[in-house]
Amino acid sequence: MKLWQGRFEEPTAKDADDFNDSLPFDKKLWREDITASVAHARMLGKCGIISAEESDGICGGLEAIYADIEAGNIEIKDAEDIHSFVENELVARIGDTGKKLHTARSRNDQVATDFRMYVRRSNDDVMAALKEIITSLTDKAESGLKYVMPGYTHLRKAQPMCAGHFFNAYAEMFMRDLDRFAAARKRMNVMPLGSGALAGTSYPIDRNMTATLLDFDRPCENSLDGVSDRDFVAEYAFNASMAMMHLSRLCEDIILYSAEEFGYFEIPDAYSTGSSIMPQKKNPDIPELMRGKTGRVYGHLMAILTTLKGIPLAYDKDLQEDKEGFFDAEKQIISCLKIMAELIDNMQLRGNRMKKAAEGDFACATDVADYLAKKGVPFRTAHEVTGRIVRWCIAENRTLQNMAIEEFQSFDEHFDIDICETVRAKNCAEARTSYGGASPKSVKENIRSLKKRLARYDD
Repeated sequence: MKLWQGRFEEPTAKDADDFNDSLPFDKKLWREDITASVAHARMLGKCGIISAEESDGICGGLEAIYADIEAGNIEIKDAEDIHSFVENELVARIGDTGKKLHTARSRNDQVATDFRMYVRRSNDDVMAALKEIITSLTDKAESGLKYVMPGYTHLRKAQPMCAGHFFNAYAEMFMRDLDRFAAARKRMNVMPLGSGALAGTSYPIDRNMTATLLDFDRPCENSLDGVSDRDFVAEYAFNASMAMMHLSRLCEDIILYSAEEFGYFEIPDAYSTGSSIMPQKKNPDIPELMRGKTGRVYGHLMAILTTLKGIPLAYDKDLQEDKEGFFDAEKQIISCLKIMAELIDNMQLRGNRMKKAAEGDFACATDVADYLAKKGVPFRTAHEVTGRIVRWCIAENRTLQNMAIEEFQSFDEHFDIDICETVRAKNCAEARTSYGGASPKSVKENIRSLKKRLARYDD
């Protein structure tokens, strides 16, 4: 039975019913709907709006429905939405007393509350997954302290760095994501229940009591805003999009650095696939698919923003479009974070390949210029001298590491024997001890900082 059918003489057309039906996707809210309904019924009884006996009967009936759904004893079906299903089931179990549950509330504030509770729980799940991947990255950074690898700009070798610096960079990105989800949780933890359809209610309800029972910080301040606000959905989608963007960048680097041309990382077999025709192939399908799913989550962000942009106050049926995209974005972000954490945990670092690459293609050239600058040569002059050295090495098929001291001195008299050690990739990386730098010492400090910031989110 529809909750609103008394106004209508004719039944809804079958195709209109199908078009309007939200039960196939909003049944995911059954926990939140029943939990919020129990809190509402307890408040109604406490405030004397219904009797204590009626309140207890309603709560008992709802708790039994919750237990039966959780145990798989009843199937959620044959209703317009999850709210109708729960209320119809309640009335079937306890009789007309169940019809009093909807006193002093509307489906508008009911669904706004249910969905806000669901998104809040999902937000917590994403935060837990972000903590896992940050931990995986800092653990890998610790294992990379003993290795040196080339850093890149423009996808060209730039300067040697401690390999742990690479993993810390992504840990910092995901730490910002964690901070964003934490901030969003505070903003979303405001309860719409009690807003009614749009204007509140004339019943003497206690919204603070209901908010406390449902672990909200407070009731919303404005009933019009309370039933129509979906900022928390858009903010979740934006935060998820940012996190997916960071994942996609990490995937791109892993795909590149695990390719034969680089060979810095080895993706575990458990997170790779093969080719149906080429027996030698080990394909990075998991990070590739993850990279592809990023656009999908972006799409859900644009969808909710577009849905919200033209809606007049207060509730409009357009808002039913807030859930399906959200449920998919939730699935993608949580699964991708968890899989990536496992992949990082099991990914191997190839120290010899990284070191060889770090000393090739003149990645240590900046250190040559800095060497001269520290000897009193103006940096621009030192930069020009080093450029000529690189040009000479290319012409002679030489490297900075196999140049003799006399050859260095032929370009500038300030070079001394220690330049031959300065241009070793390991020494170049170890020299970058500035705060936030790429030396093992600085990377250790960064790891400590990340762990300290992460600990703020411990329960």
